[in-house]
Amino acid sequence: MRIITRKVSMLFAVAAALGLVSAAADARDFTIASWGGTYQEAQRNVYFTPFGETSGTAFLEDVYLGGWAQFQAMQDTGQIPWDVVQLETSELVRGCEEGVFVKLDWSRIVPTGDLLPDAVTDCGVGTIVWSVVIAYNADTIGTAPASLADFWDTKTWPGKRGMRNGPKLNLEYALMADGVAPADVYAVLNTPEGVDRAFAKLDEVKPLVQWWEAGAQAPEWLAAGDVELSVAYNGRISNAQKDGKNLQMIWDGTIYAIDSWAIVEGAPHQDAGYDFIRFATDPGRQAAFTKAYAYGPTHNDGIGMVEPERAMILPAGDNLATGLFGGSQDAIDFWVDYQEELTERWNRWVAQN
Repeated sequence: MRIITRKVSMLFAVAAALGLVSAAADARDFTIASWGGTYQEAQRNVYFTPFGETSGTAFLEDVYLGGWAQFQAMQDTGQIPWDVVQLETSELVRGCEEGVFVKLDWSRIVPTGDLLPDAVTDCGVGTIVWSVVIAYNADTIGTAPASLADFWDTKTWPGKRGMRNGPKLNLEYALMADGVAPADVYAVLNTPEGVDRAFAKLDEVKPLVQWWEAGAQAPEWLAAGDVELSVAYNGRISNAQKDGKNLQMIWDGTIYAIDSWAIVEGAPHQDAGYDFIRFATDPGRQAAFTKAYAYGPTHNDGIGMVEPERAMILPAGDNLATGLFGGSQDAIDFWVDYQEELTERWNRWVAQN
């Protein structure tokens, strides 16, 4: 089986976006896009390679960087470099509404009752429960932070901050850090004053922020001492801990949601897409994946297969007590309606000195 590297695959994606890939794209192998780094390495070991071996399917990999730009390129050029992609809920809902993703025939996957309710949508099959947390390097931090508010305490912790480059998650974090209860975040954001309030709160830390694009960057920066505190995916931090890094997580104010697999409309390998998603939704494989990466399963039977001590570090139970569910209908509606507008504002804001 053939697996191309991220570098080569991203060149393919760029070429496709520029319209340089023509009929040859139709002859490409089945292509899976996910979030890159050690997370995608774990997926390769648990899902991609075993699927290729058992089905005899040659496959390629690519990296999805979040947001809408890569899907917009597909709409603009008609070039479809991916067959299956893992993505967040707001992009999934938008893509489903705009015809970017296939309306799924669930009879070809699993009974919908086998999955968490929020893992079942018209165009997506939930594959993980994930969260973002505030993380730090316990070997270098001095006084350990304990809350989301500490991320904004630049007197006690004057060092650099790492944050994901984009409005989603950051606007929610800013409002919670400013005292808005998780249950009220999207009601506040749905007002111009609420959005202004979130940006004003972000202004307080903006001079200290390094913006990361890929999830792997946050633990790398923390381990190297490039940042003192960082927003990070919990699974990335747990994986760094397995590699001996003394990185710690603050669950206070965590934002959690479900990522889903979607099949791209117009892709040449849609049948393989169904086969792969069915394979990756097997509860035993989902439970096995939690050993490699600390994200929760979406299959009800998979959750019961996770060892209790492992479940303690997943986005579940008490870890979510003060958290915000970023996959709620309020969250979905907000980001579907305002993501493009707020991304434009975000880009202008980041570019300002």
